[in-house]
Amino acid sequence: MLTIIGLLSTTFGVSVASALLPLISVELFAVGLVLKEPDIPWWVLALVIATGQIGGKLLHYYAARGTIRLPAFMRREKREKPESKGRWKTWLEQFRENCRNRPVWAGTVLLISAAASLPPFAAVAIIAGWAKVPVSTFLITGFIGRFARFGALAAAPSAMAAWL
Repeated sequence: MLTIIGLLSTTFGVSVASALLPLISVELFAVGLVLKEPDIPWWVLALVIATGQIGGKLLHYYAARGTIRLPAFMRREKREKPESKGRWKTWLEQFRENCRNRPVWAGTVLLISAAASLPPFAAVAIIAGWAKVPVSTFLITGFIGRFARFGALAAAPSAMAAWL
């Protein structure tokens, strides 16, 4: 029992780290863990990973929202010259308006991104914070999507073994 608790604690740490640093793959870690310890229920593993992932992405969300103050080397300095309205800036402004005017649309984008990572959930978490999507929408849709993604990943090896 202590071994499983230790593995789940490590899984939580890896999931938070992978949410903050995209070079760390919690997917590979989860598959390796399921193959090594098939006794861990898939839903427990998905619950732990989804919680860690949302916890890490919540830092991105709050940083983009301006609630968390970033260190000086990560902040963008204000420029004195007027900014031009480029294509990217126009798209972001349009996205922000869509989030305000169409909350179901914003929730759907978050849910699909959290489940499929298309578009990447890290980018969507940052844009959602910047667009001031309600934190409850971000947490609920993000958690459901991440739980579905990692639940399917954790259940896949045993499903494949039963199928073969």
